[in-house]
Amino acid sequence: MPTLSRQYSSVWITLAIVLAIVFFFSLLWGAIVITPNEVFSSLANASSRETLSLNERIFLDIRFPRAVSCVLVGASLAMAGVLMQALFRNPIVEPGLIGTSSGAAFGASLYFVLGATLHFNAGVWTLPLAASAGGALATLAVFALSYRKEGGQSVIPLLLTGIAVNALCLSGVGLMSYLARDPQARSITFWNLGTLSGSSWNSVIIIGIALAVCFGFALRFAKSLNALAMGESEALHLGVNINKLKIGVVAVTVILVAVSTAFVGVISFVGLIVPHVLRLIKGSDNRYLLMGSALLGAIVLTLADLVARLLLAPAELPIGIVTSVVGVPVFVFLLRRNKHYF
Repeated sequence: MPTLSRQYSSVWITLAIVLAIVFFFSLLWGAIVITPNEVFSSLANASSRETLSLNERIFLDIRFPRAVSCVLVGASLAMAGVLMQALFRNPIVEPGLIGTSSGAAFGASLYFVLGATLHFNAGVWTLPLAASAGGALATLAVFALSYRKEGGQSVIPLLLTGIAVNALCLSGVGLMSYLARDPQARSITFWNLGTLSGSSWNSVIIIGIALAVCFGFALRFAKSLNALAMGESEALHLGVNINKLKIGVVAVTVILVAVSTAFVGVISFVGLIVPHVLRLIKGSDNRYLLMGSALLGAIVLTLADLVARLLLAPAELPIGIVTSVVGVPVFVFLLRRNKHYF
């Protein structure tokens, strides 16, 4: 993509520089401030942990994986938002509105409460599998219930059905919370509020693998999604297999959101805000949006995590609260710009 790279390289380079700066500060700031010297010395002596200070161990085992998880999750959620908005040709659609996030939370809470009873255990993959299954089933339910033979998949029925399925999944989460013992109830609360405090190198590896695979597929869908922006009939004339494209995009979106939700809980509005900001900066080519959203999504979530860590330090605010406080006004702004929704 030489032409595309030249056209958008300035945006990508700027975002990459901002991400590097924000990422570096996220390594330093928190309940405990870690100095740059401690960062570099802990990385240099990572193989001999017995010589590390307390701050250096905190950096390697807690702060560093948390910062990397933040980048990966932010990129995943923002990319999922781009894919959903491109598929439905509407800037107010995000994965959380079509049941993926709440379904993943329900799948995770079901595992927490009934996993031992059902003998469901797949090692470190157990939680991602449970969340992915919940997210996939909820999303499929939304698509099936909102589909109309005469009109196909239209946005308004999809969003209204998404509201209903979200309510059903959240009721299921509430039921699991009621049935859960104290440790299980705390874990379920974690999903509802969202936090990166439980990040580990295992979660980084799993989220990273899911993001890398899905990013490759998403880039393959980008040209077809650009054609779809002109309408389904025009896309068909250009040789796009609409049904295959829809299945592929939804599958990638579910994996991105469900795997992220499995480790950090429900984080709303990142997939809504980021693609819209990028469109305002430099157009709506999905190849540009996917690359840019990975960078800007990582920046937004890292900044939100810094706010969550520092605002009530040494206590920590759930990151889902921070993204919702910012995301709700943006969502209302988008609705107000699209007058035909009122």
